[in-house]
Amino acid sequence: MTLSQFFVAGIFVLVIVSLILTRYRPSLIFASAAGACFLTGLVPAEIVLQKAVNPGLVTLVALILVSLGLEKARWLRAISEGLMQGSLKVSLLRLSAATALSSAFLNNTAVVAALASSVKGQRRLPAAKLLLPLSYAAILGGTLTLIGTSTNLIVNSFVLDRGAPSLEFFAFMPIGLAATLVGLIVLLLCNRLLPEGRIAEEPVDEYLLEAEVVRNSPLGGKSVEQNNLRRLETFYLIEIVRGNQVISPVGPSEVIRCGDKLIFTGDVRDLGRLQDIEGLRLFALADEKLDLNLTEVVVTPSSSILGQSLKSCNFRTRFDAAVVAMRRGGDRLSGKLGEIELRAGDALLLAVGPDFRHHLNIDKNFYVISGTEVRRDLSKRDNWILGLGFATVVVGAALGYFSLLKGLVVLLGGMIALGIVSTTELQRRFPFQIWLIIASALVLAEAFAGSGLADALAEGLRSLINGWGPITGLVGIFLLALLLTELMTNNAAAALTFPLAWSLAESFGVSWMPFVMAVAYGASASFLTPFGYQTNLIVQNLGGYHLRDFLRAGLPLTIAYSITVLILIPIVFPLEG
Repeated sequence: MTLSQFFVAGIFVLVIVSLILTRYRPSLIFASAAGACFLTGLVPAEIVLQKAVNPGLVTLVALILVSLGLEKARWLRAISEGLMQGSLKVSLLRLSAATALSSAFLNNTAVVAALASSVKGQRRLPAAKLLLPLSYAAILGGTLTLIGTSTNLIVNSFVLDRGAPSLEFFAFMPIGLAATLVGLIVLLLCNRLLPEGRIAEEPVDEYLLEAEVVRNSPLGGKSVEQNNLRRLETFYLIEIVRGNQVISPVGPSEVIRCGDKLIFTGDVRDLGRLQDIEGLRLFALADEKLDLNLTEVVVTPSSSILGQSLKSCNFRTRFDAAVVAMRRGGDRLSGKLGEIELRAGDALLLAVGPDFRHHLNIDKNFYVISGTEVRRDLSKRDNWILGLGFATVVVGAALGYFSLLKGLVVLLGGMIALGIVSTTELQRRFPFQIWLIIASALVLAEAFAGSGLADALAEGLRSLINGWGPITGLVGIFLLALLLTELMTNNAAAALTFPLAWSLAESFGVSWMPFVMAVAYGASASFLTPFGYQTNLIVQNLGGYHLRDFLRAGLPLTIAYSITVLILIPIVFPLEG
C-alpha cells in the first residue's frame, strides 16, 4: 500500500471508531475527515465544491425543505383517529399499513411523530404494543420509493457522483413491497414479545417528579409520617437524595432535612397537590410559577442543546418552559435534573409558559408529541393545493416528465408564494448537518477511489472469497451496511459502505445495481437498536422501551427482512445485467 492509501485507510478507521464510540456529532466527524483529505491535497478544491452541489444531495435537501410544509397538513391527524378501532391486532394492522404507505412518500420522522401523538392519546390499547411497530412500519415503508427515506436519496447521490443515471423513482418498489409485507406479518406475529405496558391514559403518569426541601422549611426535622408525605393519594415518595446518598425505599420514620431532594412518582396532572405543600419547591417551577400546561416533547438529533444541561443551556429562558420530568432509554430520570446532559431521544415533560408556542426554535429542537400545539395548521384550501402539488411532483417525476429536483424546486417556490412556509422558517430548518455529512462523505469516497485504496481493498476481498462468486460479496455488503446502521446512523452507514460496494462490483465485473441496492436496503434495516434511526429514538421513551425490547422484537424482523431482500435482489437486479 502507498502512503496515501495508508492515510485514507486511517481516516476511514477513525471515522468509524468515532461514530461508534464517541458522542461527537456525525457532521463534525465527517467534516473533519473531509477537511483532512482536502488539506493534504488528496482531493482538490474544485472537486470538493462539486461534491457540495451534487444533484442527488441537492434533491435530498429540497425534499426535506418541502417536508416542512407537508408536516403542517392535516392528513395524518385526520385519519389517525380511525386507525385504532377494534381489537389490538386489527388496530396494529391498520396503523402499520397506513404508516408504511405514508412513509413511502412523506418524511417518516414527521409521520411517526404525528401518529405517536394519537397512539399516546387513545385509552383503549396499550401504547407499548403499538409504538415500536409504528416506527418499524415507517422504516419498512421508506424502502418503497426513492424519496421514502434519506438513505435511498443518499445512495442516489453517490450513484450520480459516479456518472451513472439517477435511480428511478419506483426502482425500490418490487423488493421494498415484498419486504414491507413480510415485515408487517412478522410485526403481527411477534407483537406478544413487546412489553404489555399500561393503557395509554396519558403520557404524564409515567414520570418522576423532583422536589427540594427549601431552607427553613417546616418539613425539616420531622419524619415522613409526621409531614403527611405518605398520604398524598396520587403521589408516592419513592426516594430521598441527600448529597451523594440515595435513601430508597423511604420508611415512614425517615426524618426529612432541609436541602433534601424528594423524588415522587404518580399522576403529574395532579401537580398542584405538591405545589401546595409549604417549604417544598418543585424543580421545574423554581424560577417562577408557570401554567401547568403540560406538554410532552422528544429532543431531536439535530437539537442545538445536545450535550448541554438544562442549566447550562438556559432552558427556561430559551423556550419559556421548564422541565418537570425526564425519561431516557425507557427509564425515568431523577436527581439533579438541571445537571443531566441532554441527549437525542430524551423525552421531556414540560410546564410551559404563554410564549412557548410562539418560539421559533421549538420545532428544530423538539418533536412535540402531546400538549401545546406549536404548529400552524394549514387552511383547507392550502391543504388541497399542497396535496395536489406534491402528487403532481411525484407522478411527474415517476413518469419521467421532469426531474424530481425541478419538481421540488417549483413546489417549494409555490409554498413560499402561498405562505405555507416562510423563508425564515426554511433558513431555520435547513438540514445543514445532513448536507455536511453527505457532502463530506462524497469527498471521502473520492479520496477512497482516487488513492487506489478502493480498488486494492475490493481486489483483496475478491481474492479472499474467490470461488464463492459475487453473491458472497453482495451478502457481505448488505450485512456490513446492516451492522453499521445499528452502531451509528442509517445515513452514515450508507455513506461509508457505498464506495466499497461499488468497487467490489467493478472488481467482479458485474452490474453495480444489485450492490447499490444491498447498501440501500442494508442501511435501512435499523430494527435492533434505538440509535440507528430517528423514529426509533422517538418511540423509545414514549413507549418505555429498553434495549432488550428492541432486540426481542427487532431480531425476528431483521432476519425475515434480510432473507427477503437477499433472495430478491439478484432476481430483480441480475448481477450480469
